[in-house]
Amino acid sequence: MHPRLRPAWPGAVVAGPAFVVECGPADNLAIHAAVAEAPAGTVLVVTADNPPERGYWGEVLTTGAESRGIAGLVIDGGVRDVTALARHGFPVFSALIALRGAAKVGGGAIGGSATVGGVMVATGDWVVGDADGVTVIPEASLDEVVAAGVARAAKEDGFFLKLRDGATTVDLLGLDTRRVERPGPAGP
Repeated sequence: MHPRLRPAWPGAVVAGPAFVVECGPADNLAIHAAVAEAPAGTVLVVTADNPPERGYWGEVLTTGAESRGIAGLVIDGGVRDVTALARHGFPVFSALIALRGAAKVGGGAIGGSATVGGVMVATGDWVVGDADGVTVIPEASLDEVVAAGVARAAKEDGFFLKLRDGATTVDLLGLDTRRVERPGPAGP
């Protein structure tokens, strides 16, 4: 997802199937409906960017989500009460922090698909977020992506061992550095 989606508090980590929410303009009624209806273990993935400068989510929704077993929140919009979110340990990734709240009357949609953070997300796709950002894995590709991730982690573990023994990334990656400029010999 777009790098504007960042952890709302240091150390937030989330992984799970998405439950997609689309908010109406300056309204979070759909989020309240999603907290009441989303399956336990899901990550709410919310588009709330009309306008983004609202606190669409805070401690009250966090408490409700925790009691329903919701795994976390990814929202392309604002959240508030970030100190409380950290205290709860509830993983939240948002585009910004905003104090002003949202109305609760304007509809929206839940359980379908939407573009969030510049990525089309469908309910059931997997969402993974940490300090480096948020990514989405289409449900149909999950096994393939997990296998590729395990293989890459094993390859990098081998790199780390070789690097600690003195190898260079140039050697390990087979990089051609001939196009890198270097100063000529010093003159007299």
